[in-house]
Amino acid sequence: MLLAINLADFGIKAGQLLLSLSILIIFHEFGHFITARWFKCRVEKFYLFFDPWFSLFKKKVGETEYGIGWLPLGGYVKISGMIDESMDKEAMKLPPQPWEFRSKPAWQRLIIMIAGVTVNILLAFIIYAMILFVWGEQKIPLSSVKNGIWITDTLMYEAGLRNGDKIISINDKPVDYFENINKNIITSKSIVYERNGVQQKIILRKDLVGQLIESKRRRRLIEVRVPALIGKFDKKDTSYAKQSGLKEGDKIIAVDSVPFQFFDEMIPLVAQKKNSQVVLTVERNGELVNLVSKTNADGKIGLGGLDAEGYEKAGVFKIENKSYGFFESFPAGVRKSINKLNDYIDQFKLILNPETGAYKGIGGFKSMGSIFSSVWDWESFWNITAFFSIILAFMNLLPIPALDGGHVLFTLIEMITGRKPNEKFLEYAQVVGMVILFSLLIYANGNDFFGWNK
Repeated sequence: MLLAINLADFGIKAGQLLLSLSILIIFHEFGHFITARWFKCRVEKFYLFFDPWFSLFKKKVGETEYGIGWLPLGGYVKISGMIDESMDKEAMKLPPQPWEFRSKPAWQRLIIMIAGVTVNILLAFIIYAMILFVWGEQKIPLSSVKNGIWITDTLMYEAGLRNGDKIISINDKPVDYFENINKNIITSKSIVYERNGVQQKIILRKDLVGQLIESKRRRRLIEVRVPALIGKFDKKDTSYAKQSGLKEGDKIIAVDSVPFQFFDEMIPLVAQKKNSQVVLTVERNGELVNLVSKTNADGKIGLGGLDAEGYEKAGVFKIENKSYGFFESFPAGVRKSINKLNDYIDQFKLILNPETGAYKGIGGFKSMGSIFSSVWDWESFWNITAFFSIILAFMNLLPIPALDGGHVLFTLIEMITGRKPNEKFLEYAQVVGMVILFSLLIYANGNDFFGWNK
């Protein structure tokens, strides 16, 4: 049964990853395709995924062969007269033809090369805009979190934070919304918090990210501190908590007659009774009720809390809901894309700094797939796809031969110096770039299965 559930979860995540990548690849390559055609370049192939030896599907329409390859590592358009991953050296030995890429002015070639990245950026803008238009935005103002934070990771405890602390600023910048805390901590050096009315500052360790990766932590570092309010049980729920008679809306205030206020105080009390049972004192409709619950080998009873709306109703925090009109959503989508890009650049800087240990977290398709939900959630899917589109645009602009950024770099040099790079040099550069990319691909995917982020 568990194997079937795991396989179903894997299938849903893999399906979302495949669909997301397919959308991004098609739009990226379409950017190159449409600008190449605009400047009257001949496009020989337009492929989703690579097709070494054979393709799953192909059909020639006019001068272009459209197809789907079997190797899902990307996609490509083959433009006549361009040194690319096809390495068509024989065609490059022939005299340049008017319809070839190499015959076009440098400014046209530059536009063709940056078109894929441009389309990915525009796609992110549009996706985020439509997410905001359809679902709006929901945030928790940090000022409304009256009980402070709940430390869910020992690294934050070791840094000096405690349950109930109130975050004032991160990297000396005030934090407006609770949702920004975890992502800001990862790329920051310091935190100012308030405890018992006194503000204090802690310095975070440089290798915080590396420590998180090595310990295989996947959860958020900090959550909102909440009372032990019980959420709705699923009909198929077989947990000890449900069997004990707990109901939605109950508030647990004691375990084995030991009183407490918050969920985080309850957890260690239950954990002391592994493979045993505990007596839960519950507030229900203004009355106290005692319930007996079994515990499992980990000292847990399978308890779930309220959703965000439930905690807001209980007065734990406030939720700021914002809806967007159709035209209003577009500038908001642009702002969100820029914020996401800045976040990713900050993370990329961590990877480039060996002291942070962030390079240990570089992952491949397994890591990418794990980001998706195990249930098909369209809002989550489009949020992840938009973020992947930003990453794809950023990575493709890196000045590495074989990437768009490498072609852009050589074209800019040509425009500045007035001298076109030797075609033999471009061929060698393309080979070097492909070796670099495949090495990174092997490292990233190997890291998924054998490395720190296994």
